[in-house]
Amino acid sequence: MGHRVDRNDARVIGGASVGTVFEWYDFYLYGSLATYITRHFFSGVNETTGYIFALLAFAAGFAVRPFGALVFWRLGGLWGRKNTFLVTMLLMGLSTFAVGLLPSYASVGVAAPIALVSLRLIQGLALGGEYGGAATYVAEHAPPGRRGFYTSWIQTTATVGLFLSLVVILFTRTRMGADAFADWGWRLPFLLSGVLLGVSLWIRLKLNESPVFQKLVKEGKTSKRPLTDAFADRRNLKLVILALLGLTAGQAVVWYTGQFYALFFLEKILKVDGALTNQLVALGLAIGTPFIVLFGWLSDKIGRKPIILGGCLLAALTYFPLFQALTAAANPALAAAADRAPIIVTAAPGDCSFQFDPVGKAAFNSSCDIAKSTFARAGLPYRNEAAAPGTLASVRIGDTVLASFDGHALSKTDLAASRAQWEAEAAAALAAAGYPQASDSATVNRPAVVAILALLMIYVAMVYGPIAAMLVEMFPAAIRYTSMSLPYHLGNGWFGGFLPTTAFAMVAASGDIYYGLWYPVAVAGATFVIGLFFIRETRNADIHA
Repeated sequence: MGHRVDRNDARVIGGASVGTVFEWYDFYLYGSLATYITRHFFSGVNETTGYIFALLAFAAGFAVRPFGALVFWRLGGLWGRKNTFLVTMLLMGLSTFAVGLLPSYASVGVAAPIALVSLRLIQGLALGGEYGGAATYVAEHAPPGRRGFYTSWIQTTATVGLFLSLVVILFTRTRMGADAFADWGWRLPFLLSGVLLGVSLWIRLKLNESPVFQKLVKEGKTSKRPLTDAFADRRNLKLVILALLGLTAGQAVVWYTGQFYALFFLEKILKVDGALTNQLVALGLAIGTPFIVLFGWLSDKIGRKPIILGGCLLAALTYFPLFQALTAAANPALAAAADRAPIIVTAAPGDCSFQFDPVGKAAFNSSCDIAKSTFARAGLPYRNEAAAPGTLASVRIGDTVLASFDGHALSKTDLAASRAQWEAEAAAALAAAGYPQASDSATVNRPAVVAILALLMIYVAMVYGPIAAMLVEMFPAAIRYTSMSLPYHLGNGWFGGFLPTTAFAMVAASGDIYYGLWYPVAVAGATFVIGLFFIRETRNADIHA
């Protein structure tokens, strides 16, 4: 007779999940507010570089997640699953609350971004210890044949946390107005995390320790050297590497493309109104999130591997047409203008720079840089064509050709005047060709946008719903907390966490608004191939061994 979810099971799943929702809410507030973070903490550099820096600070929290796992793995193996994720929650909540109190760059200069990045690092360390504890805790409570279903509820927490952050931001911004929110109201969602922290701690304090961990303690089988036991064994180390390359790397890029990069693409590249972007993404998340549980349940029936790898393959094959369709639906004027009057920058290859200025001191004054920076800042797609060495860059917008200029020999005053004149001429040509300065909210095809976002979210559900159960099942109980966390956090922290930064930088450098998609397509494709040939199915594994 099948096991039914009783009150104790519901309390275990609910307690672990609710606490994790709040942690993800804390962590993803930053990503949801990246545009405001850029204005207040990275205003000392140009706009494009500032936004890349803001994304790098977002990624910093992911970069340290594997190290957080290293710190908290040992505690999880010695203290237990419950005690460890109480500590991680406290660190996460306090550092998020502190972001809402930080002074801006205008007030304290470079100390502001340094403090911000420091808090992001603390958040990343805490989250590095959180996931393995929560997923292991729930999986070790689950009856045989139900681990995919049980752990899929933990998997929903990241999406629900993002959804909650978008709803809070949307409510706050609507109530106080866009100007006040941009000035200081963006801090309120961070400060609210103090209340959520108290609720989360209260819920988790009521939970008992995992029965598998209690059994290990009783039998004296807990690992005294979890790192050595996990990685000195070549067989186990091989499993960790395969789990990273054949599962979590692809899962991570699909997750961050479907949720965060779609958000950035709509707001930063397609110039859709921020409030409308949040509404559309929130609707897509609401439609897609139940599929996480569905695919977790389905993985108990047909296996984890075909669902996860199927999601990777679908993403790799369809991302380009889906994001092109997203452009047509969210900014139809841009799509029509780009098709009718494409922008082509003709320049000598040596005249063009990679326009990333980490310290705000570089001068991009070549004829190519002046032309490209205009379109990069506006988020407009353009193509590159090579010209003979020594030739000044020119731009063709449909039938209109504009000659750029070399600003190296000009004084600051003359350079500013010439740049202003050039940008005015380019703006006039763009307007004549039908290029919009921003997406017109009245023309956004909302049902189509939500449908595309929901489909991206279904891909997320395929790769994310079964992953916790599969990772738990791949490794022995005594070193499970340690072994499963490393590939998960390397995949999600490095392959996934750096995706928005990498993809946006690729777009800024190339001018092709879809060029950044090559990153998730390549990683998801590689994961599909490696996973297909080297990863074994795990759904019937004995997790008590």
